[in-house]
Amino acid sequence: MATISLRHIQKIYPNVQVEERRKKKGEDPKKKKNNLKITEEGVVAVDDFNLEIADREFVVFVGPSGCGKSTTLRMVAGLEDITRGDLYIDGVRMNDIEPRDRDIAMVFQNYALYPHMTVRQNLEFPLELRKVPKDQMKKQVDEAAEILGITEYLDRKPKALSGGQRQRVAIGRAIVREPKVLLMDEPLSNLDAKLRNQMRAEIIKLRQRIDSTFIYVTHDQTEAMTLGDRIVIMKDGEVQQIGTPQEVFNKPVNIFVAGFIGMPQMNFYDGKLLKEGDRYVIDVLGARIVPSEDKQARLRERNIAPMDITVGARPEHITLKETEGAMMEGTVDVSEMMGSSIHIHLNAGGNDSIIIVPTLDLGDRDLSIGSKVRFTFAPNVVHMFDRETGKNLEYI
Repeated sequence: MATISLRHIQKIYPNVQVEERRKKKGEDPKKKKNNLKITEEGVVAVDDFNLEIADREFVVFVGPSGCGKSTTLRMVAGLEDITRGDLYIDGVRMNDIEPRDRDIAMVFQNYALYPHMTVRQNLEFPLELRKVPKDQMKKQVDEAAEILGITEYLDRKPKALSGGQRQRVAIGRAIVREPKVLLMDEPLSNLDAKLRNQMRAEIIKLRQRIDSTFIYVTHDQTEAMTLGDRIVIMKDGEVQQIGTPQEVFNKPVNIFVAGFIGMPQMNFYDGKLLKEGDRYVIDVLGARIVPSEDKQARLRERNIAPMDITVGARPEHITLKETEGAMMEGTVDVSEMMGSSIHIHLNAGGNDSIIIVPTLDLGDRDLSIGSKVRFTFAPNVVHMFDRETGKNLEYI
């Protein structure tokens, strides 16, 4: 069990050659290149990362490839040096503590099992390094194998196991010595969709049975939403938002978070935010949407001025029900029958849009390619973003 504190963590990879080339060309060394900031010291992979993790909390780092999430995890593990900032585990500063002395275990993407050893030998290996007595070692290995359902595979070698079974062994090797902190770096990315679903369920059950604090890295937002107590969303080495799955889904702080979280992703449209007396109105695709009263209150509280905005609406929050003055129109490109619902792909005002409609609500609507569909946004779940900064106007 452990609390973890990351304070103003920064990771810079020296890149002398790039810096010299930029200086010769007279370019600004602080200008962003390849989405990462370049300074005189080098490439900033992680910038000013701050996070407090509670004891036994399950925190997920999520973001696109190259956003710095795995680098941050490796700094916690001690596999990467921290350029600036401080890492504390249970109140003890860990910057200069060797990885083996941090009481941390890590599960890697590629399993990293020893092919010449049996499953039992793989599980025993970290305990042998710690010189755990034989009887205690057997007890801990048997308990870990039972938790993960791999008891029957203890005498097999990794090559005789499926991908999901190998990943269970890798997790077992991590938990067998009961670490304070368990780190997982995209452990399910090599599995097929069905196995990923099964292993997600296994990890959810696992965290209830062991007393470790979890940090889990993934680029899959579905994994992040289903596993995490809190999610840390990263982009270009910087934290975009930290919150519970419900918070980041319902209250995204900017367009990036809104588009990254949710499947299918949020639809975006150019619009205008107008003010009529004390009431705000959204003008989008020729329709007028009046945000709900709680949204009106947040806009008034921040004294938001009329402006050009990007309007966001999740596919499941768009309705085909007729509402006077609030209807927009799109042309059907594709319709996908998903059983209980249908995914309608539209071209609306030059924007690709997706609407998810329960099949019971379809009636006799024509959804053939090229047909016209009228739709509107639910006023309590419409999102308004500053078109220039991308920030959510309700949470600036």
